[in-house]
Amino acid sequence: MRHLKADSFRETIKAQGKPIVLDFYADWCGPCRMQAPVFQDAENDANGRAAFYKVNIDDEPELAEAFGVMSIPTIAVMKDDEVRYRNIGFTNKAQILEAVDKAGRDG
Repeated sequence: MRHLKADSFRETIKAQGKPIVLDFYADWCGPCRMQAPVFQDAENDANGRAAFYKVNIDDEPELAEAFGVMSIPTIAVMKDDEVRYRNIGFTNKAQILEAVDKAGRDG
């Protein structure tokens, strides 16, 4: 699983021509630990239709602030520099994949 850093955020997302899925989390967060394997499964099932990244809010508070993350876990799906989907709290695999497909169709 790739981790996204604030200092390389712009370059990383510009290099993607597909939806980007972000998992905002913290190591100490119980629900985040439950979200992690589901996020990984969604990445595997997406078969390259989207780029998946984790963002540790303790290490990257400026990214959390830029995305308005107030609670974790938060899943965000971006396309063309715009957040197309956001869910606060546990997000199941079907929701993540549906958001990826919708973002891919809408852009």
